Amino acid sequence: MSEASSLKELAEAEAECRRCPLWRDATQAVPGAGRRNARLMLIGEQPGDKEDLAGEPFVGPAGAILNKAMADAGLSREEIFLTNSVKHFKHEQRGKRRLHKRPNAGEIDQCRWWLGLELRLVRPKLAVALGATAFRGVAGRPGRISDLRGRVLDDVCEVPVFVTVHPSFLLRIRDNRESAYRQFVRDLEACGRLAAQM
Repeated sequence: MSEASSLKELAEAEAECRRCPLWRDATQAVPGAGRRNARLMLIGEQPGDKEDLAGEPFVGPAGAILNKAMADAGLSREEIFLTNSVKHFKHEQRGKRRLHKRPNAGEIDQCRWWLGLELRLVRPKLAVALGATAFRGVAGRPGRISDLRGRVLDDVCEVPVFVTVHPSFLLRIRDNRESAYRQFVRDLEACGRLAAQM
């Protein structure tokens, strides 16, 4: 595909994507959503069950946490571009439930092309990698969130990248959940300040 000139064109092209096998079991591709010229782009892992059905990013349980954290950090969802590193929902069927499966390196790398197009169309001042899959999506290489969190990396893609945890991490932890949530909000506050200064 040649360069898309609009987010609508890009979403239409993503809907036809066959770059990896994940499209076969997903309901649909889930394109990024938000302001075309957003200063801040938040990048997650992949659509979950709710996102796959709705066709929108961050509308499930992790999205609810992200919405609350953005509000607590003084960020408006309407001012941000939200997307995922992988555009199709990878899962396994367990009875009637579809359980999330983490995308592998090959799947992330195949989808990296779409993420690059989104970055070129939106041109954010700062991209935020929410978790290890998102980091691999922007950087093209693995990275440990514990080593990278809170850092701004200028050498991994065409825009500076801030690294933090994915909001689903907060759903999984049992101890110190409130403290971990407050740290996530502080990370988002820092991203908002950085994007405003760039």
